Amino acid sequence: MPIADQKENITPGTMKAEPQKETSNAPVKLETQHVNVYFGDNQALSDVTMKIPQNSITAFIGPSGCGKSTFLRLFNRMNDYIDVFKKEGSVFVDNKDIYQKDVKIDELRKKVGMVFQKPNPFPKSIYDNVAYGLRIQGIKKKSVLDDAVERSLKQAALWEEVKNKLKQNALALSGGQQQRLCIARSLAVEPSVILMDEPASALDPISTSRIEELIYNLKNDYTIVVVTHNMHQASRISDNTGFFYMGELVEYDDTRKMFTNPENKRTENYITGKFG
Repeated sequence: MPIADQKENITPGTMKAEPQKETSNAPVKLETQHVNVYFGDNQALSDVTMKIPQNSITAFIGPSGCGKSTFLRLFNRMNDYIDVFKKEGSVFVDNKDIYQKDVKIDELRKKVGMVFQKPNPFPKSIYDNVAYGLRIQGIKKKSVLDDAVERSLKQAALWEEVKNKLKQNALALSGGQQQRLCIARSLAVEPSVILMDEPASALDPISTSRIEELIYNLKNDYTIVVVTHNMHQASRISDNTGFFYMGELVEYDDTRKMFTNPENKRTENYITGKFG
């Protein structure tokens, strides 16, 4: 029954989450099992179980402070930088538990790239920004770096705009260009997963549209997970959507179904603007 036809009004937070459904027949790329996260005495995530299929775009929505970004950062262990961080449960990338002691975090972060809310180019040339991760890996051959820089900038839909000014300081680019440069920098080390924490929230509408188009085109080669406060953005670009509320994964399903016929009343209330 469509949202408009549902009349029962239930206070947010009074219903249990719906069981997670399989959202795709594609191989599972990312997975969590019964994850709880604590920062000191504060519990940020409660019993989150999720499977994210390969070569898909998954969006996380929910009000501020609901645990979206904390959950996103589990997949490249960015929460490890917080002293009071504690995790229970399992987190898998390509069926490997990435919190096992034998996991090399530098190797993990090559596989799982990250794009942040605000563009954060280094105060270096456009070329050096994109080549940075490869040089850290010890790659010095100019022809290899040249090819990687061109490939990554093309993937990030930035090559035609900057190909004649690769020596220019990246900070001279516009905000939207800087964010696409940061995406190119992430792509240069050839990850298989790209995490994006509100990648367009600091951008104007035209730049936002470019980023959305870019994200959509990248899913052919990457598994992409996006945190967004913009529900219209989630509905436009994602295959699957997870709704978080107060540290709980309330509902996770096909995006079209989530936005037209959610199974949980809290999801409906949030999508229709009754709270959040």
